[in-house]
Formats: sequence, C-alpha cells, structure tokens
Amino acid sequence: MPDARRYHHISSAVVTVMPGRMADVLAAIARLDGPEIRAHDGNRIVIVIEGTSAGELGGLLTAIGALSGVVAANMVFEHIEELEGSE
Repeated sequence: MPDARRYHHISSAVVTVMPGRMADVLAAIARLDGPEIRAHDGNRIVIVIEGTSAGELGGLLTAIGALSGVVAANMVFEHIEELEGSE
C-alpha cells in the first residue's frame, strides 16, 4: 500500500558567487520559481527554498549551482514537516 503521508520541506542554502557577478546572480535567482533571497554580503547569498520533496529542493539547488557566475550552491539545513491530515 502506498504511503499517503504528505510532507513539506524547508531548506536554507548558501550560494557562493564569482567576484563582480553578484547583481547578475541575484537577478537570475529572483527569476526562478521558488527560492527566496534572505541575505547577501561579499560573495555569498543566503536563500530559503520550500517544496514537497528533498528531490524537488535538490533539483532547484542544482539549477542555481549551474547559473552563470555561481561557484557553488550548498544546502545548509533542511527541515521536514508532515502535513496535517496526511496518513
């Protein structure tokens, strides 16, 4: 019998950016559906992403890591909540 439980995943990540590319990367992340830019300083951006699975978050983080000007995109924290009413 399939698992009928539903989950909500929340993750934070740090994106490291090449010198001189911060504005371009911030704009590219802002165009994506999902990530929320929480802070940026120097060559780092802190983002929060949410979704229904770890795979969904990983896919988005991989897409961010592939943006021009991004050196690395690393998940720092993930929290998983079981949604009410799921069984």
